Amino acid sequence: MSKVKRAIVTPDKHFPLHDRASISVLCQAIEMVKPNIYIDLGDIGEWNSFSAWKWKRKKKPPLEHIIPGLDQEVQDVNECMDIIDESLDKAGCKERYITEGNHDNWLNMFVEEYPYLPQYKFKKAVKLKERGYKYYPFGKYLKIGKLYFYHGHQFGGQYHAANHLRKKGCNVMYGHWHDLQQHSVTHHDGPKSAWSIGCLKDMSHEANEWLQHRDTNWAHAFAIVDFYHGGHFSVHTVQIIKGKTSLWGEVLNGNRS
Repeated sequence: MSKVKRAIVTPDKHFPLHDRASISVLCQAIEMVKPNIYIDLGDIGEWNSFSAWKWKRKKKPPLEHIIPGLDQEVQDVNECMDIIDESLDKAGCKERYITEGNHDNWLNMFVEEYPYLPQYKFKKAVKLKERGYKYYPFGKYLKIGKLYFYHGHQFGGQYHAANHLRKKGCNVMYGHWHDLQQHSVTHHDGPKSAWSIGCLKDMSHEANEWLQHRDTNWAHAFAIVDFYHGGHFSVHTVQIIKGKTSLWGEVLNGNRS
């Protein structure tokens, strides 16, 4: 019997605007599952301080007035990443990947505007090298076995999973849209699927004022992917509802921590 190589895949957290109970559930799952691989699909931070949208309708202040907010957000995101990395360390998971999201890329765009502040480039600001993450820049795909991973921004629409599958023509897993979708087809060379695996951010109206109280179909979730012989794999999408989920016969409750 061939050995399974197991991965936990996580979507948009938007630290520090994350859902605390969902992150607790994720950390419990990491320590329970003890994955061989951890994959972060990007938008690890909200990065509001770096957003060009923030100054769309008002004048941007001098740089010295912006820097304290940047530094505080970098600190907040790093402290939140430490929580997940601690669970990964406990689980003995050393193979770690991150595919940069559009919010993460705002830091790189900021450095393009202020090239004398290179410490704010995304991979430097969140210390990816020190944390042991292999970095995939914005728009680049990570491939493990027969499954591709990236942030998810390239193809949208109401049926974005179907659009991904039709336009990419391969198995792909992504975040960005914050909802749960799966679309599958079977071709002559076998089945293919696209998965959108939700988000782990705070979905309250208070944390998402830009939505102006519009309803969404967002969902808290992450995925467990088992890779086996020949690069084939199976996917288990784990949805978190009101801070709880069940996994391997146990209830994981993130509201207790």
